[in-house]
Amino acid sequence: MSGIIDSSSIINSYIPVAVFLVVSLLMPPVTMLLVKLLSPRSKAAGKHSTYECGSEPLGDARIQFNVEYYLYAIAFVLFDIEVLFLYPWAVVYKGAGVDTMVAVVEMLIFIFVLLFGYVFLWKKGALKWLN
Repeated sequence: MSGIIDSSSIINSYIPVAVFLVVSLLMPPVTMLLVKLLSPRSKAAGKHSTYECGSEPLGDARIQFNVEYYLYAIAFVLFDIEVLFLYPWAVVYKGAGVDTMVAVVEMLIFIFVLLFGYVFLWKKGALKWLN
């Protein structure tokens, strides 16, 4: 009778899952408890001060950054993603035997969208560095 399923074999197949679950639930609290019990503690006043390469911290840590840095980061991500997609596209296009016109039109659409983003950044003045 091959249609009968042995319930003990089903339970035995779940034992590794149960062990994994128990270990994964117990490991974080046990590790945190061990760190709390075994790590050295310091009550020194300088413990909570900012460490800047051995120098005394000067001024406030909360300084304002110019929005230009954000715009440069967006431009970098924009063109970085372009390179990330162009290389695999060229590799797949070279060896896949895809219809040439479809592949070229798809890539031109992709490049046009990125070019639109570049022109937008240029018109907004995001690519000019102010002193």
